[in-house]
Amino acid sequence: MAMAASGEWTFPTYPNLAGKVALVTGGSRGIGAATCRALAANGVRVAVNGRDQAAIDATVDRITTAGGEAIGVAADCTDVAAIERMRGQVEQAFGPVDVLMAFVGGLGNSMPTVEVSPEQWRAVIDANLTATFLTVRSFLPGMIDRRRGVILTMSSSAGRVGRGQAAAAYAAAKAGVVMFTEHLAREVGQYGIRLNCLAPSAVLTETSGLNRVPEEVRRQLAASFPLGRIGTPEDVAEAALFLASDSSSWITGLTLDLAGGRAGG
Repeated sequence: MAMAASGEWTFPTYPNLAGKVALVTGGSRGIGAATCRALAANGVRVAVNGRDQAAIDATVDRITTAGGEAIGVAADCTDVAAIERMRGQVEQAFGPVDVLMAFVGGLGNSMPTVEVSPEQWRAVIDANLTATFLTVRSFLPGMIDRRRGVILTMSSSAGRVGRGQAAAAYAAAKAGVVMFTEHLAREVGQYGIRLNCLAPSAVLTETSGLNRVPEEVRRQLAASFPLGRIGTPEDVAEAALFLASDSSSWITGLTLDLAGGRAGG
């Protein structure tokens, strides 16, 4: 990965991705947006999902300005009807989805568990685990019929080790994403479908909150990683790109910890 003179990141090239169709949920910002750009740079026709139309449009514009092909598809991924409408939009514009990246999630701010209401618990589980299930459930039958497809899900270091500042509900939801992915990978491997999961640790995005902490705190956090730095959205996007490509054709059921060498993220 390198920064081009235009200010765009140049991503690795996987020729087998060219011409494929991908949907990235949570694709309008941060890791999702970087992944959309990485896919588009490889000739993938990309559907950018989110709920903020302005953010979706900004990501689509950035891709098309760079010569890529993308559309925006706003949808709440906790809503079955909205997901079905989104699938119809993508298939009408680009055709069946070859690569599904179910990255939508959030609501991971720390809170003492005793203060979490049942409504808050359900909201966090729905935003992360249920949204992943519902999205995969919508697109999986078509992949089974075609006997091919790649699905990536998004966990977190919070779902891999019981430490850190994330809320218990968020950690439980992200751990659930890991188990969902591993289980389903074994279930649908017979159809030529691969599922893998990404589990990033601290990544500096516009929504992570890391850009609002004092510089000294960020330096201390960076020093806690063997590689001596905080992650970037592009770090995760490059891993996603590899797992979407045929270069990982014998990898399924994997959860990849993206944690700068820190054990357990």
